[in-house]
Amino acid sequence: MRETLISFEHYTFQYHVQSEPTLRDINLQIKKGERVIIVGSSGSGKSTLGHCLNGLNPFSYHGESTGKLTICGVEAKKSSIFELSQYVGTVLQDTDGQFIGMTVLEDVAFAMENDCVPKEELIARTEREASMLQLTEFLNHSPHQLSGGQKQRVSMAGVLVKKIPILLFDEPLANLDPAAGKEAIKLIDQIQKETEAAVVIIEHRLEDALYMGADRIVLMEEGRIIADLPPAEIFAKDYLVQAGIREPLYITALKYAGVTLSPEMGLQRIEDLQLDEVQKEQVRLWFGQEEAGKSKEEKEIILSVENLGFGYKQGISTLNDVSFEIHEGEMVSIVGKNGAGKSTLAKLLCGFQKAEDGVIRYRGRDIATDTIKERAKYIGYVMQNPNQMISRPMIYDEVALSLRGLELSEEQMQERVFKALKICGLYEYRNWPVQALSYGQKKRVTIASILVQEPEILILDEPTAGQDFRHYTEIMEFLKELNKQGITVIIITHDMHLMLEYAERTITFAEGRMIADTTPVRLFANTEMIEKASLKETSLFNLANLCGIDPEAYINTFIERDRKEREA
Repeated sequence: MRETLISFEHYTFQYHVQSEPTLRDINLQIKKGERVIIVGSSGSGKSTLGHCLNGLNPFSYHGESTGKLTICGVEAKKSSIFELSQYVGTVLQDTDGQFIGMTVLEDVAFAMENDCVPKEELIARTEREASMLQLTEFLNHSPHQLSGGQKQRVSMAGVLVKKIPILLFDEPLANLDPAAGKEAIKLIDQIQKETEAAVVIIEHRLEDALYMGADRIVLMEEGRIIADLPPAEIFAKDYLVQAGIREPLYITALKYAGVTLSPEMGLQRIEDLQLDEVQKEQVRLWFGQEEAGKSKEEKEIILSVENLGFGYKQGISTLNDVSFEIHEGEMVSIVGKNGAGKSTLAKLLCGFQKAEDGVIRYRGRDIATDTIKERAKYIGYVMQNPNQMISRPMIYDEVALSLRGLELSEEQMQERVFKALKICGLYEYRNWPVQALSYGQKKRVTIASILVQEPEILILDEPTAGQDFRHYTEIMEFLKELNKQGITVIIITHDMHLMLEYAERTITFAEGRMIADTTPVRLFANTEMIEKASLKETSLFNLANLCGIDPEAYINTFIERDRKEREA
């Protein structure tokens, strides 16, 4: 029998600043070598549970607990954050808060230096993890200068070099492109097999996290564990839907087709799925009821880019010869691997950086001489990292900041701020300090601070990263409504479901070049382009192939019907 490494017994935790417990009567055991994924909507308590494991609660975020939590035989409340760090290695969602070294090399090697690991072994282990995580070329870079996905890999490397019994990952995929996320999960899988560590993953991208397989999914709601079951058993019922969590797409597709699900079908991963001929025919019949979609009228070009080129360092190009047009009222996604130049493009459009070559035009006018402030009147930009945008201590003041100085009464200003906060699920926190919020909630504050400005073009860099399905849907449906009103929306994203569900076009980047400008479905039908852009085939593609259906047509059908289901 495997050793129990984590044991919660009737455990309750309440922060000092809260009037009610965040965790209630938690009973959970995790054994050596187990892989457990924890899911739940925002506020369900999953991050608090993780903080209790690594000692942030109560040693950094103070509060009181009842019951018992034992980690590797040590009672947590009688331990220290340093002692618990010897048992639990953590990769945080907010990577900037985890960096210590001035360079990637220093940061990855930090834990080993503290343990006085011999120099030769330290170098070998650092180079090994850097190579596995594709960080070798960045070892002498500052981690703060890297892209969001690259930062995530640095944090992972810093934890994985130190062999410890429990690995805790808080949203490890939030800032990774699909292919890099797949590789990250493969790496976690490999490390777990080598060390037999217990792996605990807190993640909204459930389908991607399941790529390595999992022993159990722990579903939390309102501070309680409401299900603790193998993935196949979770998927065979409606546990996730009832808790407001997005199911894997292939599970939703099978339910739409009327297929009766059972754990014996291999539901835990699309790679394991087994359907008999009757079930395949059910999927084919559902697909055969396809309805023709309506074509959308093409409007005036609002933004155009011609032969754009830029490099942060002389002689090294980040973007090369990029050209495209965006029409008024479009919703366009921009996708590609981490470091491909997507965020750089957004900075050029907003004027944060000046293009070396090419022209950017707004409604036919060259905007090269427009200042950042002037461009902000028609282009709003929500950055990937909320910590780089927030400048006021209180939430209301942060969202209202851009409205100060405009010819608005206090009542008008308040109305616009409250509207944005409600859409972003933050109205109840309107009088809170920003620092009391989670990383995902800070993200919503930054979105609200741009929405109040009512720009003509809205650029969002990973707007739904770290959001639960409910808040993801609220934000995207709001953006969709803005889009219907004529606002042009450009979304930089790694979320392939977002791209399929909401974007009319997808502009794809790889190695600083634009390699495709097409519909999301056609992009997914092109396996060569998927590989070049570091994307990942959707499970709908696999399901269509399994049932002998043309993938492009099937994905189109699913997206149209899924949209109608949600609108009904």
